[in-house]
Amino acid sequence: MQIAVAGAAEANREEYDAAYAVGRLIAERRVVLISGGLGGVMDAACRGAREHRGTTVGIISGTGDGNPYLDIVIRTGLGHGRNVLVAQSGDAMIAIGGKYGTLSEIAIAIKTGCPVFGLFTWDIPGIVACKTPEEAVERAVDAARSRGHGTTISGHMHP
Repeated sequence: MQIAVAGAAEANREEYDAAYAVGRLIAERRVVLISGGLGGVMDAACRGAREHRGTTVGIISGTGDGNPYLDIVIRTGLGHGRNVLVAQSGDAMIAIGGKYGTLSEIAIAIKTGCPVFGLFTWDIPGIVACKTPEEAVERAVDAARSRGHGTTISGHMHP
Protein backbone atom coordinates (compact mmCIF):
# COMPACT_ATOMS: atom_id res chain seq x y z
CA MET A 1 0.00 0.00 0.00
CA GLN A 2 1.23 3.50 -0.86
CA ILE A 3 0.01 6.83 0.49
CA ALA A 4 0.93 9.98 -1.43
CA VAL A 5 1.64 13.08 0.64
CA ALA A 6 1.26 16.36 -1.24
CA GLY A 7 2.24 19.81 -0.03
CA ALA A 8 4.31 22.88 -0.75
CA ALA A 9 8.11 23.00 -0.86
CA GLU A 10 7.87 25.75 1.76
CA ALA A 11 5.85 24.95 4.88
CA ASN A 12 4.95 26.94 7.96
CA ARG A 13 5.49 25.36 11.40
CA GLU A 14 1.92 23.99 11.64
CA GLU A 15 2.18 22.33 8.22
CA TYR A 16 5.69 21.01 8.89
CA ASP A 17 4.68 19.47 12.22
CA ALA A 18 1.53 17.93 10.71
CA ALA A 19 3.53 16.50 7.80
CA TYR A 20 6.13 15.02 10.16
CA ALA A 21 3.35 13.36 12.19
CA VAL A 22 1.70 12.05 9.01
CA GLY A 23 5.02 10.53 7.92
CA ARG A 24 5.54 8.91 11.32
CA LEU A 25 2.02 7.46 11.33
CA ILE A 26 2.38 6.13 7.79
CA ALA A 27 5.63 4.40 8.80
CA GLU A 28 4.04 2.92 11.91
CA ARG A 29 1.38 1.35 9.70
CA ARG A 30 4.10 -0.08 7.43
CA VAL A 31 2.79 1.78 4.41
CA VAL A 32 5.08 3.28 1.74
CA LEU A 33 5.12 7.09 1.62
CA ILE A 34 5.15 8.67 -1.85
CA SER A 35 5.93 12.37 -2.31
CA GLY A 36 7.43 14.88 -4.69
CA GLY A 37 10.64 14.39 -2.71
CA LEU A 38 11.65 18.02 -2.24
CA GLY A 39 11.50 20.37 0.79
CA GLY A 40 8.82 21.71 3.09
CA VAL A 41 5.88 19.35 3.58
CA MET A 42 7.58 16.66 1.48
CA ASP A 43 10.77 16.85 3.56
CA ALA A 44 8.86 16.77 6.86
CA ALA A 45 6.70 13.79 5.89
CA CYS A 46 9.70 11.83 4.61
CA ARG A 47 11.69 12.70 7.73
CA GLY A 48 8.84 11.52 9.97
CA ALA A 49 8.59 8.25 8.07
CA ARG A 50 12.32 7.64 7.83
CA GLU A 51 12.96 8.37 11.53
CA HIS A 52 10.32 5.77 12.36
CA ARG A 53 11.64 2.99 10.12
CA GLY A 54 9.38 3.70 7.16
CA THR A 55 10.04 3.57 3.44
CA THR A 56 9.95 6.75 1.35
CA VAL A 57 9.80 7.33 -2.39
CA GLY A 58 10.45 10.72 -3.95
CA ILE A 59 9.25 11.41 -7.47
CA ILE A 60 11.53 14.34 -8.25
CA SER A 61 10.62 17.07 -10.71
CA GLY A 62 14.21 17.46 -11.87
CA THR A 63 17.35 15.36 -11.91
CA GLY A 64 18.69 16.00 -8.40
CA ASP A 65 18.69 13.88 -5.28
CA GLY A 66 15.70 15.38 -3.48
CA ASN A 67 15.50 15.61 0.29
CA PRO A 68 17.85 13.58 2.51
CA TYR A 69 15.06 11.30 3.82
CA LEU A 70 14.37 9.41 0.59
CA ASP A 71 14.97 5.70 0.17
CA ILE A 72 14.05 5.66 -3.50
CA VAL A 73 14.52 8.63 -5.83
CA ILE A 74 12.77 8.71 -9.19
CA ARG A 75 14.32 11.53 -11.24
CA THR A 76 11.79 12.51 -13.87
CA GLY A 77 13.05 15.78 -15.33
CA LEU A 78 9.36 16.57 -15.92
CA GLY A 79 8.99 19.69 -13.79
CA HIS A 80 5.39 20.03 -12.62
CA GLY A 81 4.45 17.15 -14.92
CA ARG A 82 5.72 14.86 -12.19
CA ASN A 83 2.61 15.80 -10.19
CA VAL A 84 0.66 13.32 -12.29
CA LEU A 85 3.04 10.55 -11.23
CA VAL A 86 2.77 11.48 -7.54
CA ALA A 87 -1.03 11.56 -7.68
CA GLN A 88 -1.24 8.27 -9.59
CA SER A 89 1.25 6.46 -7.35
CA GLY A 90 -0.77 6.77 -4.16
CA ASP A 91 -3.61 4.44 -3.24
CA ALA A 92 -4.88 7.48 -1.32
CA MET A 93 -3.52 11.01 -0.89
CA ILE A 94 -3.02 13.29 2.09
CA ALA A 95 -2.68 16.97 1.16
CA ILE A 96 -1.11 19.27 3.73
CA GLY A 97 -1.21 23.01 3.10
CA GLY A 98 0.04 23.72 -0.37
CA LYS A 99 -0.14 26.08 -3.26
CA TYR A 100 -1.00 25.54 -6.94
CA GLY A 101 1.32 22.55 -7.40
CA THR A 102 -0.46 20.80 -4.54
CA LEU A 103 -3.79 21.81 -6.03
CA SER A 104 -2.80 20.17 -9.32
CA GLU A 105 -1.93 16.92 -7.50
CA ILE A 106 -5.26 17.07 -5.65
CA ALA A 107 -7.16 17.67 -8.90
CA ILE A 108 -5.48 14.74 -10.65
CA ALA A 109 -6.15 12.45 -7.70
CA ILE A 110 -9.82 13.45 -7.50
CA LYS A 111 -10.30 13.18 -11.27
CA THR A 112 -8.85 9.65 -11.29
CA GLY A 113 -10.78 8.41 -8.26
CA CYS A 114 -8.00 8.52 -5.70
CA PRO A 115 -9.38 9.56 -2.30
CA VAL A 116 -7.90 12.80 -0.91
CA PHE A 117 -7.72 13.76 2.75
CA GLY A 118 -6.66 17.26 3.74
CA LEU A 119 -4.99 19.11 6.59
CA PHE A 120 -4.79 22.93 6.35
CA THR A 121 -5.31 22.72 2.61
CA TRP A 122 -7.70 23.72 -0.18
CA ASP A 123 -11.40 23.71 0.70
CA ILE A 124 -12.86 22.24 -2.48
CA PRO A 125 -15.28 19.40 -3.27
CA GLY A 126 -13.53 16.03 -3.26
CA ILE A 127 -11.21 16.70 -0.33
CA VAL A 128 -12.19 15.15 2.98
CA ALA A 129 -11.11 17.70 5.59
CA CYS A 130 -9.40 16.15 8.60
CA LYS A 131 -8.66 17.74 11.95
CA THR A 132 -5.53 15.78 12.92
CA PRO A 133 -2.71 13.82 11.29
CA GLU A 134 -4.06 10.70 13.00
CA GLU A 135 -7.47 11.14 11.40
CA ALA A 136 -5.94 11.82 7.97
CA VAL A 137 -3.72 8.73 8.03
CA GLU A 138 -6.41 6.44 9.43
CA ARG A 139 -8.91 7.55 6.80
CA ALA A 140 -6.34 7.34 3.98
CA VAL A 141 -5.29 3.81 4.96
CA ASP A 142 -8.91 2.70 5.27
CA ALA A 143 -9.73 4.23 1.86
CA ALA A 144 -6.73 2.54 0.23
CA ARG A 145 -7.79 -0.80 1.71
CA SER A 146 -11.35 -0.36 0.51
CA ARG A 147 -9.98 0.20 -3.01
CA GLY A 148 -8.33 -3.22 -2.80
CA HIS A 149 -4.85 -1.96 -1.94
CA GLY A 150 -4.34 -3.62 1.43
CA THR A 151 -0.75 -4.85 1.27
CA THR A 152 1.77 -3.25 3.61
CA ILE A 153 5.51 -3.71 3.53
CA SER A 154 7.00 -6.46 5.62
CA GLY A 155 10.57 -6.86 4.48
CA HIS A 156 12.60 -3.68 4.03
CA MET A 157 12.60 -1.49 7.09
CA HIS A 158 15.30 0.82 8.37
CA PRO A 159 17.33 -0.23 11.41
